[in-house]
Amino acid sequence: MARKRGLDTLSQAAKEALLAGLRQPDRERAGAKAAAGDGQRSRRDAARRQSFTDLPGMAELQTQKAVADLLGMANPFFRVHEGRAGAITSIDGRDCLNFASYNYLGLNGHPAVNAAAKAAIDRYGTTVSASRLVAGERPFHGELERRLADFLGVDDAIAFVSGHATNVAAIGQLMSAKDLIVHDSLIHNSVLVGAELSGATRRPFAHNDLDALDDLLDSSRHHHDRCLVVVEGLYSMDGDYPDLARLIELRDRHEAWLMIDEAHSLGVLGATGRGLAEESGIDPSAVDIWMGTLSKALSSCGGYIAGSATLVDYLKFTAPGFVFSVGLPPPVATASIASLELLIAEPDRVEKVRANGRLFLDLARRAGLDTGTSKGYAVVPVMVGDSVRAVYLSNRLLERGINALPIVHPAVPERAARLRFFITSEHEPEHIRTAVETTADEMAKAAQSGFGLKTAAALAKAARQSSS
Repeated sequence: MARKRGLDTLSQAAKEALLAGLRQPDRERAGAKAAAGDGQRSRRDAARRQSFTDLPGMAELQTQKAVADLLGMANPFFRVHEGRAGAITSIDGRDCLNFASYNYLGLNGHPAVNAAAKAAIDRYGTTVSASRLVAGERPFHGELERRLADFLGVDDAIAFVSGHATNVAAIGQLMSAKDLIVHDSLIHNSVLVGAELSGATRRPFAHNDLDALDDLLDSSRHHHDRCLVVVEGLYSMDGDYPDLARLIELRDRHEAWLMIDEAHSLGVLGATGRGLAEESGIDPSAVDIWMGTLSKALSSCGGYIAGSATLVDYLKFTAPGFVFSVGLPPPVATASIASLELLIAEPDRVEKVRANGRLFLDLARRAGLDTGTSKGYAVVPVMVGDSVRAVYLSNRLLERGINALPIVHPAVPERAARLRFFITSEHEPEHIRTAVETTADEMAKAAQSGFGLKTAAALAKAARQSSS
């Protein structure tokens, strides 16, 4: 557990003492450097090059850790959960309200899902032991892909063993150096990695600003062979979604492909959980590429691309992340099938998660919390303003029995640091009221302490100097 020293007890004198402590090693190090001479410096630099200390981002990680240590804040990441990911979780032997799980429909651990996975293990074992292209194909692979395509209303689908790798493999294969990839500025990392792999020119546009997208395509599209526009169905950091009808109009006018990443919108958007197309009242075949994951609403692991039969056939024989990767394991694929069956058979789960999300958003706004642009569909951020405060608040909430993780720089801009709440169909109204009231209370206490972005920045700067 975190030491009890925190932002609410950190006086100005204590802050100055911390900064002085951070600066002292810097002065001592400067004197040591002057005495060491060029030869010693050269040997030290050579040793660092043979270690991992000079890797990009390592200095920032060390800075964040130094500041957290000085403030007595425990690391909120990699907390060990001692059971199923549900509305209640156990951490360090204590039950907590859990708002850090995207088990949106509460299907993880459902008896039918567990039974399907266990039966698959009994029949097929725990792995298919090969790429599907050579010897790994099993009946459940084709069944899962057919069911996904039917559910989404498109021709076909292809399933990959990783959601992140799905975007990397598909985009990396479909696009090339002569092409253009245009994406929302808040797009998921997997899209960025896929774009880099492809060698295509990459251009971001301001979040959900489709006028900016139009202008960017006007100025850049004609310089490239193919063009891919990529957005998310439901943004996992902000909880909002784009105007699909306008996106299709822009796609057509600028002769591009449109790709929608539905990792967080499957099972959440649309009255029956079919995603952004259903939410928008648009024929899903109007979108060129649908991407999604199996690890959220479908309580399993992996990802898929869905769309035309031509697209799927091409990826099955050419995408390295599929051709050269083992196929989905039996319990994983069959758990996804069972979850999809339950999603279709029990649409009330979709309504419950949507109602819970709306309740959280409404209560948070009444409490004066800044929820950004969230629409209240399963993902609601509470904007905090700086990374140190976000970590502190997350730890304070855990002490009070609520697990909600901070989202900090570089995942989001420093001034946009936040607590992110994932809401599921398993949460009860009382869970939500408790979470909102407790968060508002801790936010008020943090504000009263006077600790904010400037102090955090000063501490971070001093920590960077002391570790350099």
